Amino acid sequence: MSVLLEVNGLDVRFETPEGEVHAVRGLNFSLQPGETLAIVGESGSGKSQAMLAILGLLAENGAATGQARFKGEDLMAMTPQELNRHRGRDIAMIFQDPMTSLNPYLSIERQMIEVAMHHQGLGRREARTHAIEMLRAVRIPDPETRIRQYPHEFSGGMRQRIMIAIGLLCEPDVLIADEPTTALDVTVQSQLAALVDEVVARSNMAAILITHDLGVVAGMSDRVLVMYAGEVVEYGTVEQIYAQPLHPYTRGLIDSVPRLDREDHEALHAIPGNPPNMLALPPGCSFRERCAHAFEACAEAPELSEPGEGRLKRCHLEKAP
Repeated sequence: MSVLLEVNGLDVRFETPEGEVHAVRGLNFSLQPGETLAIVGESGSGKSQAMLAILGLLAENGAATGQARFKGEDLMAMTPQELNRHRGRDIAMIFQDPMTSLNPYLSIERQMIEVAMHHQGLGRREARTHAIEMLRAVRIPDPETRIRQYPHEFSGGMRQRIMIAIGLLCEPDVLIADEPTTALDVTVQSQLAALVDEVVARSNMAAILITHDLGVVAGMSDRVLVMYAGEVVEYGTVEQIYAQPLHPYTRGLIDSVPRLDREDHEALHAIPGNPPNMLALPPGCSFRERCAHAFEACAEAPELSEPGEGRLKRCHLEKAP
């Protein structure tokens, strides 16, 4: 199967008054049509900044190097004008914060139909009909009326649904969803996960799901890439990651997810400590200070190794934790 998006050696750095932050370090991954890749990690692990770098949306103090080839063309070598032709139409991103992602001065109708008219070449009436259909698909009640309203007239959860509708409006080749269900209750999370799955399957769209919650990953993704302190620490299929996590950090993320089959007396297992200061990363393994399995070898930074076909890990441990 052909590769739709291939990222090689992606580095992201930010200049701050306190010094340089190396937010993403040597990220590599590929994505095929119809596949969903989950990028998992705590806040500050570099997940969102990697995707913003690919789309040319970093803050002014940020800079990125590496390659991000979309259908053979390097997005990171493109001018802003060239990238604009791909953003929204070929690659769409659902941003994490629905409270600030929508323009407060424009109606939902205007924000949606302009996207459809610009990227799909639809007339205004066709674009409005398509926008209403998509609002209905994400469970916005009475979409014919509510499309005329403004963002402040919707709750945070409703705004997140609208952001998802805008992301799916053009049925792009790649959909990047940054914590797309954070503001929603569990029932709506399940509904929208099913909607995204349905659109991906119908259009052969590829999706990148950015999340800190491995519980969301299980039903939505094919493969999982775990990031910590700007680096990949583990990679594999969903089944491999859940059945046999190879990195202590991945094990910690799985153990911290609430489960229905957990005994009443079993407490959730939190990962001790906090993520490292990206301005002054500790020597050796970046997870060493929080790891219950750390030993002498962890004073040296581990390389990314391939313990099995299609699997990657960045850990000195020979056996699964």
